[in-house]
Amino acid sequence: MKVSAAQIRAARGLLDISQQELADLSKVSVRTIVQFERGSKSASDSILQALKLSLEAAGIEFIPENGGGPGVRLSRNQN
Repeated sequence: MKVSAAQIRAARGLLDISQQELADLSKVSVRTIVQFERGSKSASDSILQALKLSLEAAGIEFIPENGGGPGVRLSRNQN
């Protein structure tokens, strides 16, 4: 499942983490995250995967398009 810039921003909001903190977690440059979230640059599949996996490890569940649109939520298994 591909994730959107809006999902990344929403996930950061739920976790209350900055772009810099996501960069540290995912090993993706903060500049790339800023540009992707702004919509000024697309991200490669490997970058999207790194962001997605890092956010999932932090407690985010990505919700696929299911008639209501894609989204994010906190995992029930979060501590």
